[in-house]
Amino acid sequence: MTFSPIKTAVIGYGFSAKTFHIPFITTLDEFELVAISTSKQEVKGDWPEVQHYDHADDLLMQSDTELVIITAPNDVHFKLAKTALENGKHVIIEKPFVTNIADGEELITLAKEKGLVLSVYHNRRWDGDFLTVKKMFDEQRFGELKHFESHFDRFRPEVRQRWREQTSEGGGILFDLGSHLLDQAITLLGLPEAISADCKMMRKGSTNVDYFHLILHYPNHLAVLHGDMFSAGPNKRFTVKGSGGSYIKCGLDPQEERLIAGSIPATDDWSEEEPSQYGNFYDANSCHAIATERGCYQEYFHQIAQAIRTGSACPVTAEDALLNIQLIELAMESSRLGKKLLIKDMQGI
Repeated sequence: MTFSPIKTAVIGYGFSAKTFHIPFITTLDEFELVAISTSKQEVKGDWPEVQHYDHADDLLMQSDTELVIITAPNDVHFKLAKTALENGKHVIIEKPFVTNIADGEELITLAKEKGLVLSVYHNRRWDGDFLTVKKMFDEQRFGELKHFESHFDRFRPEVRQRWREQTSEGGGILFDLGSHLLDQAITLLGLPEAISADCKMMRKGSTNVDYFHLILHYPNHLAVLHGDMFSAGPNKRFTVKGSGGSYIKCGLDPQEERLIAGSIPATDDWSEEEPSQYGNFYDANSCHAIATERGCYQEYFHQIAQAIRTGSACPVTAEDALLNIQLIELAMESSRLGKKLLIKDMQGI
């Protein structure tokens, strides 16, 4: 089925917009970039053919765009998304969805009343390494699962002057990186029975969580989600252990690095991982490399286009994304109290 390109606007012109959204909106036939809202004047030279707005509200109320992608700081996600929906526009919000549960519930209700698509950009569901782990689960390679561990670690021992690290509401790596790990874990394993967490500010001068260690408790296995800013070595991305064997994967999906370098996601093999980066599967008698599935962030956008034009399923629903916020709030409370908390006590569950 073919349809006219979706007129798309982007709010914000920072790392997220330039790396994770504009390359796809300008490459895929389903979309047409028509407007950008930013105070950065460089955008006029980079994209002279699109409309430019200094203020997001002007874009939302004056542009004829159909879809708005919000890449602004986390603490204004709610306000901008609400205005966009009120003006009849479909919305993609960069993760995290919102900074509190009530705001998320209000946006979900509004989108349903307006009959509009409201989605959150949890693109890491289309990381090659995650798709590989998911395939191995589908093939029952692990037997009975016992331990699932997922890391996003970095080496940034000094606090940087960036809103992600400075913002008091919705800042810090638990909202940033942790939301990805939680989304992947819930997608793969479902909701746990309980959560226990350590969420700390470990760097000198830090005002937000820059270390988290979450344990999701399931009836027969555990899931550990970890992120910190003091890991100078290779990122130990996934460790999965079961009665049938173990899988260990280091490094990060190459899509982000290649997008930063200017790769155009126009062919299926643009995201293919080098064999030297493959993870290994171990059982009682052997060890062998597992070819990593191709990552495909473009698939998110293909599915969004179908959801807007045909009413098919949204690739990441706002309800899914709200579970993230609920779990983040519960993790923070678990850390504050120093004890395990039951998921059944989580607001809205």
